[in-house]
Amino acid sequence: MSAYFVTATGTDIGKTFVTAGLIRHLRAKSRAVSALKPVVSGFHLETAAASDPGQLLSALGEDITPEAVARLSPWRFGAPLSPDMAALREGREIPYDEMVAFCRRAAAETHGTLLIEGVGGVMVPLDSRHTVLDWMSDLGFPVILIAGSYLGTISHTLTALSALRQRGLVPAAMVINDTGGSPVPPVETAAAIRRFGGDVLIVTMARDAADGDFAALAARLA
Repeated sequence: MSAYFVTATGTDIGKTFVTAGLIRHLRAKSRAVSALKPVVSGFHLETAAASDPGQLLSALGEDITPEAVARLSPWRFGAPLSPDMAALREGREIPYDEMVAFCRRAAAETHGTLLIEGVGGVMVPLDSRHTVLDWMSDLGFPVILIAGSYLGTISHTLTALSALRQRGLVPAAMVINDTGGSPVPPVETAAAIRRFGGDVLIVTMARDAADGDFAALAARLA
């Protein structure tokens, strides 16, 4: 078993795009893979197919049923806000310890590779005391960090890398996901991050990435 936590420098950077692509690549290579998206906000069952859990289930070759969504994403909220705010709108709170235990149990029971997709960016609040960084730190799984190629991403990415390393979390790999319309090509963004970000594998990903584009990233997964 090997488990990886997929996080990002912010929201709508491409966590699900990369996670789903990795799933499809690993399945095409006949490698066992499973996934979780424990927390999701902005979720509505009537549009489940287009949601993050729906895209992951589709990549896994599973039917998008309410039961499958609940298994993949136990903590779902309707408002498209940070998890703590979205939960508050519904008079709820994410049971942090239960969520961590849920991920650990899934990792222990998984044969092959488990991809756990986080929510938002590295420092997104989950409740009144915990952030995604706390979640990753408590799990201690290798991290795959997703960044964009937009103007300003270098600072955001180096800040995220610094936060991860302060908690002893060294990314197994990092993906520069083409933002689209950016004046900075992803390869130039990657080169700048390499100069300041230390020793980390960086993979650039095109917006129309084919299966082969995930090969270098998949090669880092045990």
